[in-house]
Amino acid sequence: MSTTRYASVLGLGFGDCGKGHFIDALTRRWQAHTVVRFNGGAQAGHNVVTPPVAKSPSQHHTFAQFGAGTFVPGVRTLLVDPMIPHPTALLVEAEVLGGIGANDALARLMIDGQCRVTTPFHQAAGRLRELLRGAAAHGTCGAGVGETVRHGLEHPGQELRYGDLSQGNATTAGTLPDRLQAIRETLLAEFRPQFPKANAGAPSAEFQLLKDETVAEKWLASARALARHCPPASYEAIRAQLKQAGCVLFEGAQGVLLDEWRGFHPHTTWSSINTAVVDGVAARFGIDAPIEHYGVIRTYLTRHGAGPLPTHDKSLDALLPEPHNSGAGWQGTFRRGHPDAVLLRYALEAAGRLSGLFISHLDVFQRGLSLKWCEGYSIEPPSMQWARYVEQISLGVGKDLDHQLALTHLLQNARPRYNTEPIRSAPDFLERIAEVTSLPVAFCSYGATCADVREK
Repeated sequence: MSTTRYASVLGLGFGDCGKGHFIDALTRRWQAHTVVRFNGGAQAGHNVVTPPVAKSPSQHHTFAQFGAGTFVPGVRTLLVDPMIPHPTALLVEAEVLGGIGANDALARLMIDGQCRVTTPFHQAAGRLRELLRGAAAHGTCGAGVGETVRHGLEHPGQELRYGDLSQGNATTAGTLPDRLQAIRETLLAEFRPQFPKANAGAPSAEFQLLKDETVAEKWLASARALARHCPPASYEAIRAQLKQAGCVLFEGAQGVLLDEWRGFHPHTTWSSINTAVVDGVAARFGIDAPIEHYGVIRTYLTRHGAGPLPTHDKSLDALLPEPHNSGAGWQGTFRRGHPDAVLLRYALEAAGRLSGLFISHLDVFQRGLSLKWCEGYSIEPPSMQWARYVEQISLGVGKDLDHQLALTHLLQNARPRYNTEPIRSAPDFLERIAEVTSLPVAFCSYGATCADVREK
């Protein structure tokens, strides 16, 4: 029998549901030695707030690439393919963490040599692509994760892996400087027609970066510095880390409603978040022990930027402040909506077989607030595909983006139908969840720190 406990924490919304918060709490409670990031990239925004201890004040960090258990001494972060690291952003995050007490975060980091790597050219191209969409924006964090995937699929010979950074200039695919320049030149050629007057002054700093021939050398120097501090981890080293006795936590990025194949196209990530992805990563490293999979639900829905949110209610903005989430930056407006049974049913089906649920933000009811419970949607006018009243939306068969686009159109035309009884307390909310699923609620959170997480 395995002496290692394996568990994953997966978001059941559009992100910002509290995954990092629960990872921090479970790292302490279950004495985890490793937190694994297995999907997404540098665009994760997992907020962790530590409780004040003695004379030490509370600390806060929005984890982008490091595991959300990093505040716990000795806990390692492991980044494994298909997670996509951003080397220079990792160095910046390590410096920030050092300033708030985790000064050995980089020494506790392991990176799979097979991980694809985001370069500044991917980041610039992703931002340009979103700018050019104008009012039809898909939604982006601006970190270049999706662009790294897209570019690798279209130009596999230019794909850069983390292991390449420690091999010197000469590789089977050409020197690293040459490969970086090839990425830059390929993307520049794609976007140049969009900026015909670029030589007279392009309207975007992102386009100017693609034109700059000196960026590759500067970036490569920093990326190699990271590879020296944190050499690419071999299959054997990763397997040994995962096999250590104790607890390993898999920290999901984004939420299943943003999944590349199960989210609502085109307002999605280029990353998958479900139990099968976790199981696949574990199997790749010879882990055949059972994995406990937990889905995270926030009491109210949230969404950054573009994309459907049927229960969006502007009146909730002032009632539900978000000290660590704003509409600034590339993600766009941070919206709030009432809990939605239709999307919850869909998320539970899309996520895969779960062991239980974690519920965050139950403290909203301690402030005297009440929320509405969306039981279904009214569709006006009804179409041949969708009836006037919808209680459940179905998954497509396989990787069917046409089906996902149809769901997007449905959600954009949906009017929520609310239960006549509002939700006024945590027990009320848990009763509504029990009406949707028989999954047990393992932990509930009533505040911002690990001290506010309680067993059900």
